[in-house]
Amino acid sequence: MDVFAFTRWAVKKMKLFLLYWRRIVFAKNHFKCPWYKKIRANLSGGFLADQWMLYDFDHNDRHEYLSEFDWYRSRYINEPFDFVCNNKIASAEILKQYVRVPESYMIKNRGYLSSFQSQALEYEDALELLKEKKTLFFKPYGKGKGTGVCRLSWIETKERPEGQPAIDLKSMEEEEFLNFLKKHDNWFISEAMEQHHYSSEIYDKTVNTIRFITLRDPKTHIFKVFFAVQRIGTKETIPVDNGSRGGLVSKIDLDTGVLTEARCLHNKNVYEVHPDSGAPIKGVVIPGWQQLKEDMLNLANHLPYMHFIAWDILITEEGHCIIEANTSSGVNIIQLWGGQRHGELGDFYRYHGVIKD
Repeated sequence: MDVFAFTRWAVKKMKLFLLYWRRIVFAKNHFKCPWYKKIRANLSGGFLADQWMLYDFDHNDRHEYLSEFDWYRSRYINEPFDFVCNNKIASAEILKQYVRVPESYMIKNRGYLSSFQSQALEYEDALELLKEKKTLFFKPYGKGKGTGVCRLSWIETKERPEGQPAIDLKSMEEEEFLNFLKKHDNWFISEAMEQHHYSSEIYDKTVNTIRFITLRDPKTHIFKVFFAVQRIGTKETIPVDNGSRGGLVSKIDLDTGVLTEARCLHNKNVYEVHPDSGAPIKGVVIPGWQQLKEDMLNLANHLPYMHFIAWDILITEEGHCIIEANTSSGVNIIQLWGGQRHGELGDFYRYHGVIKD
């Protein structure tokens, strides 16, 4: 092993060591879990206390499940090309030559605000853009799980017919809005897509995306669709739908595009209808499902250096749009319907050296 390779190996091991302590041992838990079960979970392959409760390890065999630490190790499968998906800006710039992605309007990087044509901008330009577009998304470009994402709106009322800005539907004065943009760094503002009516009928307060996973089959070396869920926000997650923030996930039948009941990572409830809107979830059909599968496999083939991609897809009335691509996917949303350690995902991880048993 040369010096460069050894350094990379050592850095990766150090990152994983730090992640173990920060994201597993000291992770915030949503379930009430006795301390001795938490310790046992952490030491039994890197499970979270939440996973012990969510997967019901008091009655189910933990050896059938992939752990949180297994997921963290899987994030290196696409090395050295994992950066393609780890950076939202780079990912969108690559993908837009093949598929519809939300248009990016401006970016703030290290305190410098500019358009995507390198034109220097003022914060007031963001305000004028919001007045024109009415709805936009503000996103930190280096964070995941919906962290820091905000919906920007221009709201006109009888009391304020000229309109005023709002962040996540909270109205404010223009100066307050500008101060919000000024005090945050490393973000970009992008187009807000309007979702298909099937999704709004379930819940219209959040943008509800599909997590769609493609992977290269270790046996055939051909890309395939592995798994998909419809993510659905709730009043607790507005404006995003992320399961990690308490949103709902409904498994999509890969053959038919039909939704199952929805589940949540923060409780063990089962939802056949949406808890806030009362709209049906189970039995809803994803429009254009067969075409979506075909298009996504074609897209995966344009990125032959990526063995695993977790796509976030928004279905619109005009078709589908790729919100972002991820180099890995949390295992919780997959294993809500059963352990994968000895399933297809476990076999894929084993092939790539993520797990050994």
